[in-house]
Amino acid sequence: MPAVASFNHRYSATLSRLAKMEYVKLLLLHLGIAIAIYLFKGASFFYFLGVFGYFLFITLQNRNRNNEALMAAAYIAGVEVFWRQTEALFFYETGKYAVILFLLIGMFFKGTSSKTVPFWTYLLILIPGIVVASITMSYEAEFRKSIAFNLAGPVCLGVSALYCYYKKIQKKDFEKVILMLLLPLLSQMFYLYLYTPTLHEGIVSLSGNYAATGGYGPNQISTVFGFGTFLLVTRIFTLKSKTINLLDTILLLMIGYRALVTFSRGGVFTALVCVLAFILLFYYKQSSREKGKIRFKTILLGLSFLAIWFITSTQTFGLLENRYEGRDAAGNLKEDITTGRVELVKTELYGFYKNPVTGIGVGKGIEFREENLGVEIATHNEISRLLSEHGLLGVVAILILIFVPIIFWTKFRNNYYFLAFLAFWFLTINHSAMRIALPAFVYGLALLYIVEDKKRPGKIKSIEAKTAGTVIE
Repeated sequence: MPAVASFNHRYSATLSRLAKMEYVKLLLLHLGIAIAIYLFKGASFFYFLGVFGYFLFITLQNRNRNNEALMAAAYIAGVEVFWRQTEALFFYETGKYAVILFLLIGMFFKGTSSKTVPFWTYLLILIPGIVVASITMSYEAEFRKSIAFNLAGPVCLGVSALYCYYKKIQKKDFEKVILMLLLPLLSQMFYLYLYTPTLHEGIVSLSGNYAATGGYGPNQISTVFGFGTFLLVTRIFTLKSKTINLLDTILLLMIGYRALVTFSRGGVFTALVCVLAFILLFYYKQSSREKGKIRFKTILLGLSFLAIWFITSTQTFGLLENRYEGRDAAGNLKEDITTGRVELVKTELYGFYKNPVTGIGVGKGIEFREENLGVEIATHNEISRLLSEHGLLGVVAILILIFVPIIFWTKFRNNYYFLAFLAFWFLTINHSAMRIALPAFVYGLALLYIVEDKKRPGKIKSIEAKTAGTVIE
């Protein structure tokens, strides 16, 4: 038995070294991508083509045996905002369509669970709103674009849920999915450090700092960088390599800073809630010995967050505190700290009140707000949008989206990302609707059934040989 133990130790050490080398190589690759796009913006289009072509090839070649479709969707959900920012996409919703496409390909090869009826129902619920919109929308409105803009996100969520619901995935494959989400976010972060190395390059705005986001929407960048912060925190707790933990902590400081300087609070608050939800659930599931290590890491994490805040506050000349306290640049309290979001919700609830059965129709919300507020603006809240545009069917859709995952969780409590993922989805769609694919895709990830990778001592080689290229369905 000492020989077996020695072999196991050497095998684990070898795997650990390989994982470190692979991670460093991927980081360097994505740093190189950021530099290339910074030097030549057109390189982003080739980046898009390369990613799409690569994942399409391996998914079709392997027939999605190793969840290649899920990893492709994860990478695209993570990189979507970067591609939008650098004008790599053919049209605005390309990212969502690509996520849907890859997951559909994955389902073609692997099918779906027989228990996915609630999410098929959810997708069917979206159809009547299109019919109502064809009647209520004005002739001047671009019907196709309005429908695509408002339904691409909900459909992406439905397809993600269909793929993931009751699907078993090995822990090592799930960790790859997390890495696929993270890498493009780090590439975007590197790009912004090159684009705006300091805030002295532009003027800080307390309604969203475009100078720090490369001229692109602070709300979306805050959302993805907040999520990137959360992912790095999870890696610090779940991976036991001190080298990788140190590297991830440095990256955490870097991406946390970029999230704060956007001056968009939604993504930062959401990230903090997700981190708290993850740590609490992860801590609860560990042994007494591991809990001590988690407490130590939590203290270090808290100190890291304080360091990020202090550095960012100094760099923003103290304006960061004003932003988070709901004050203007002069330090005066604002009357509406939600920057107009409450008014948008009120108009959508009024639309539901006026048309409770059928709703006002998909995409009609922009016209409805113009008629009632005199402002033509898209929704920032997916819950109130579902109510106003879909009526009673919207209520059913909301109930499905909230209660089906909760029921699933009561049966299988093995995914300690569950609460954090669901919190990210719910909080994000309440401040940024479903403008990006990320919250829709992450909702699906909450429904995965993660299987621990268990190997018996002395049987590692034979097990690896037997399970190579296979996936649990």
